[in-house]
Amino acid sequence: MPLRGVGVVLLVAGAVVLVQAFVRFVVEGAGTPAPVAPTERLVVGGLYRYVRNPMYVAVVAAIVGQALLLGQPSLLLYAAVVGAAMAAFAHGYEEPALVNRFGAQYDAYQRAVPAWWPRRHPWNPGGVDRP
Repeated sequence: MPLRGVGVVLLVAGAVVLVQAFVRFVVEGAGTPAPVAPTERLVVGGLYRYVRNPMYVAVVAAIVGQALLLGQPSLLLYAAVVGAAMAAFAHGYEEPALVNRFGAQYDAYQRAVPAWWPRRHPWNPGGVDRP
C-alpha cells in the first residue's frame, strides 16, 4: 500500500530530524532543547537555516507517518492537536523568551526564517540572504 510507504518515509525522516536537531543544540548551542537547560548560544545552523521549529515539524511528521503506516486516521487528529499545542507554546513562550535572551540576533533570525514552512534556500546570517 503506497500510503504505508509514505508513512515510513515520514516517520524515519521525523526521527532523523529530531536527532540532528538535538545534536545541534548540544554542539552549536552548548545546551539542550529543554527550557530548564537552555542553550548558551542561539542555534541557527543546519536545518534551523530553513525553518525555526524543525523539531516540532519533525514530531508532527512522525505522527502523520505513524497514522499512515498503521492505517489509523485518528492519529491525524492527534497530529493536529499536538501541532496546535506546539505552535501555541512556541508563539506564547519560546519566541518571547528568545527575544529576551538573544535580542536583535533572534529578531533578525525570526524575520528571515519562517516558523513552520521551510525556506527554499538556507538563510545565511553572515552574508547575502536569498529569499
